[in-house]
Amino acid sequence: MSFLQPQLILELLLLGTATGFAAGLLGIGGGMLLVPFMTMILAAKGVAPDLTVKMAVATSLATICFTSLSSVRAHHKRGAVLWHVVKVLAPGIFVGSLIGAHIASALPGKVVGILFAVFVGFSATQMFLGRKPEAGRTLPGPAGTFAAGGVIGMLSAIVGAGGGFISVPFMTWCNIKIHDAVGTSAALGFPIALSGTLGYLWAGRGLTGVPEGAIGYLYLPGLACIAIASMLMAPVGARTAHRMDVRPLKKVFGILLYALAAYFVFR
Repeated sequence: MSFLQPQLILELLLLGTATGFAAGLLGIGGGMLLVPFMTMILAAKGVAPDLTVKMAVATSLATICFTSLSSVRAHHKRGAVLWHVVKVLAPGIFVGSLIGAHIASALPGKVVGILFAVFVGFSATQMFLGRKPEAGRTLPGPAGTFAAGGVIGMLSAIVGAGGGFISVPFMTWCNIKIHDAVGTSAALGFPIALSGTLGYLWAGRGLTGVPEGAIGYLYLPGLACIAIASMLMAPVGARTAHRMDVRPLKKVFGILLYALAAYFVFR
């Protein structure tokens, strides 16, 4: 599969545009859209079924390395990043992401797909219910925060997400204000993505049967096109969100997520 095909480049740019805009508009991680549609693109190009989901997850994590930097800069300007929380959670996240990438690479592609379907279904349900966890305590001690970071990193690396679906509820549960939790989660996205990407690169060394332009599980053409398009469109989505009520859109997006979860279960 040549990565210089104009149709393929267009598909990847459109995917990056959609994921970036959705991330800015709805405040969701782009991995929920990126992983399923990247899986479809790779499958349509003849990539082996056991590789498609893992390559989509690895590429999703790599794009988060770039998009998280743009996001955290905006949150930092608003004073919404608690760097002391980042400092205590990041070590566990880094280790957990490395472990999660190795676990995912060792699992059959079907199992990774089902795990992703569960993650997407859970996220869709949260959108419909609009639940916000109740805050009532503080962050645990060093061992507890390391363990919590490890769980966040491991699950994020397995499903190719930035970790906000776990870290934001965890921080609000620990009595951190929601806006600070979102901003801090954006900062935690970088160590999750970086260590997860490194883990997939290491696990995929010497891998055969990958498409042209791939290094192990990392699909470089997808990374380049999607990262550029999503970084350009995320601010547009964020500006749009401030001018409209996005709650009805979240329910529509939730329906799409249910459909994508069903795709992974039945494919």
